Amino acid sequence: MFTSPAGIAATAAVGVALVVGGTVGAVQLASGEPADSAPALVDAPASSPAVPASPSASPSVGLPPSASPSPTVTASPKATRTQAASRSKARTAAPKPAATTKKPAPTSTVVDSGSCGASFYDEGQLTANGENFNPDELTAAHKTLPFNTKVRVTNPANGKSVTVRINDRGPFIEGRCIDLSRAAFATITSVDVGALTVKYEVLG
Repeated sequence: MFTSPAGIAATAAVGVALVVGGTVGAVQLASGEPADSAPALVDAPASSPAVPASPSASPSVGLPPSASPSPTVTASPKATRTQAASRSKARTAAPKPAATTKKPAPTSTVVDSGSCGASFYDEGQLTANGENFNPDELTAAHKTLPFNTKVRVTNPANGKSVTVRINDRGPFIEGRCIDLSRAAFATITSVDVGALTVKYEVLG
């Protein structure tokens, strides 16, 4: 239609434009996106730095396996024992017993002594001081000594002795000065003897 060279060139340019435009339109229709919005790599904005992963979110994120926190071991509560208030005080060493000085036993003073015949009796009766005679007690009868006087009687044949309390009167036999209860007589000799010579000591 155009015979001049300029017209031919213009016609060719229009044809190329139509061809290129059709191709671009086809690409737009196929992709659904504008042709000039080609994908490009976009750097993250500098104003929003990456937030490091919190260790509590996941122990394996951002940490090597060896750096994961180990679970805390809670010690089991120990059994406690309650005790009485009197046991709650601090224990102290037991005090050593204080040394005590034993007082010497009071010694009886001999106010009179001598030798005479002794016998025994065991019949139940009322004694001269009003007591019921008990042959198993360490008592004796004497003619003159005050009641409750203590007399130590010793058998010179074997050295045995016994201390008796005067609570009765007697004996009324020549040569005898003291009559022992059966228990007192058996302490210094056998009751089968019946009578013997003894040494006596009146204790004050």
